[in-house]
Amino acid sequence: MMRLGLFMMPLHPPERPMHETLAEDTEKSLLADRLGFHELWVGEHFSASSEPIASPLMFMAALAPRTNLTFATGVINLPNHHPAMVAAEVAQFDHMTGGRFIMGIGPGGLASDWELFGNTDAKLRGARMLEAVDQILAIWAGDPPYDIAGPTWSSRITQAVIPEFGVGSMPKPHQRPHPPIAVTARSVDSFGVRAAAARGWGVVSANFVAERVVEGHWRTLGAALAANGRAASGADWRVARNLCIAATDAEARDRVFDPAGANRYYFHYLSSLARRAGLLETLKPSADTPDAAVTLEAIIDDCVISGSPRTVLDRLIAFRERVGPFGHLLMAGLDWSGPNAAWEGETMRRLAEEVMPRLRQHVAATPA
Repeated sequence: MMRLGLFMMPLHPPERPMHETLAEDTEKSLLADRLGFHELWVGEHFSASSEPIASPLMFMAALAPRTNLTFATGVINLPNHHPAMVAAEVAQFDHMTGGRFIMGIGPGGLASDWELFGNTDAKLRGARMLEAVDQILAIWAGDPPYDIAGPTWSSRITQAVIPEFGVGSMPKPHQRPHPPIAVTARSVDSFGVRAAAARGWGVVSANFVAERVVEGHWRTLGAALAANGRAASGADWRVARNLCIAATDAEARDRVFDPAGANRYYFHYLSSLARRAGLLETLKPSADTPDAAVTLEAIIDDCVISGSPRTVLDRLIAFRERVGPFGHLLMAGLDWSGPNAAWEGETMRRLAEEVMPRLRQHVAATPA
C-alpha cells in the first residue's frame, strides 16, 4: 500500500517568532495524524530563522505520545555532528517512540550551516556523511570497549569501562539492528542514491526539484540496485511534492499563484537562494534553459501539483508513470500565514480522504 507522509523543512518567513512557528508546526503535525498520514519528516537547520528547527528529534519527541505517526529526520546532517552524539540521541528517540523512527541522513543543504561547521567542501561533506554513519552503525553493533577511528572523528571508550554499573556502554536502538536509514536526493545523478542502493537504504526525492530530476533519481536508483544485485523496486523510495487541492482547478491555481500564497513564497525563497549560489540547475523544468530564463512561474508550474481532487489524482498518476514507481508520497508542509492555514488544511484533508484512496487503488491494480 502506498503510504502518505508530511515533509516539513519547515519553511517560514524569517520575521515570524520561533515560538509561533513551532506551535503552528505542531498543530499541522497533529492534523496530519488525525487525517491518517503515516509519517512525519522534519528537517534540521542551525543558522536560518526561515528554517528554524535545529533539533528535529527534540521537536518530534513532544509529538510522540500524542500521535501514531512514524517519525523521520529529514535529515540529520551528519557532517555537522559527532557520530557518537547522533548514535546516542537516535537510540534514545527510537526507544521513546517504540521503534516508530526512520533515520534520514544527508550531507547538509544550507550554505550558512556549511560555513558554521567548516563543511564548505562538497566532496568532503559526502565523505564525512559516510564516515559518520559507519561509526554510528559500529557503535550500535558493538559493546565496550569502543575504539572506532576515522579521518574526522573517533569514538573511543577504553579506560572508563565499568561493566557492572553500565559505565562506558553506548545505548542501542529499540529497532534491531538499527532503525531504517534513508538519504535525500536532489541532483539528477545523486551520490546519495547510489550509496543508498549499495547499502540497502531508502531514498527521499526532494520536493524542490523539477520532475525531470525525480525521473533521474529512479534511473540512478534502478541502475545502482541492479549493479548491487538487488531487484529494482520503489518500495523504499519516497517522493516529496508540493500540492494544492481545492474544489476546482481554477481555485487551486489561484491559491498557488496568489502573492500571499505559501507555495509562491516557498519557491521564491528556494529559487532565490539557488540562483545566488549558482545551483539553479535542479529547479529548471528543462536542463538546457539558461538561468536568466528560469522564471518563478515556470518553477511553480513544474514543482506544484494542483487542482481539484480529480485533477490532482490524474496528475499524480501521470507523474508516477513518468518518474517511476515510488512507494511513498510525502506532501511538503508550508507556512500558515494569512489564508494559508485554511488552504493547506483543505489540501491535507482532500489529499488524505479523496485522492489517496483512489491513488492506492490505481497503484494496486497496476502491474509492477
